[in-house]
Amino acid sequence: MDGLLSELRLLPGVLAAYVLSGVIGWERERHRHSAGLRTHILVGVSAALFVLLAEALVDRFGAVAPQVRFDLIGVLGAVVSGVSFLGAGAIFSSGRGGQAQGLTTAASLLATAAVGVACGLHLYLLASCATLLFVFTLWPLGRLAPRLTGRRSPDESAEGGAAGE
Repeated sequence: MDGLLSELRLLPGVLAAYVLSGVIGWERERHRHSAGLRTHILVGVSAALFVLLAEALVDRFGAVAPQVRFDLIGVLGAVVSGVSFLGAGAIFSSGRGGQAQGLTTAASLLATAAVGVACGLHLYLLASCATLLFVFTLWPLGRLAPRLTGRRSPDESAEGGAAGE
């Protein structure tokens, strides 16, 4: 019973990661980007779960096996490496002068992982504020930037409704 209560104590981190990652993923989904709602939720919840699992390992085995070194910072590095690999798959050359596309999608996956890590660490205010900043960057700022620079947005130049970022 004590183990079940311990797991229930960790559940809010996973649920918060689900909701906040879903907000970022929803913004990407509505613009038909390659990584949308489900991908962002999976990345954010996975990142939170990795952090929570690392915390659970330390709680469970830290006192029993003092000779074992627990590297919680290494968990963050592993999450960043894994998500960066996933993000690299979202980046491709468009063929138009070798211009890369998918950079914003890759960055949004990394941002979603960071939100998931914050949720796993129970830093809900930080995760919520970061989510709002990320969505603002992707949506209103994404629409404003082309007007400020005089370049067409990837959404305007993409054919078939799929955006190029």
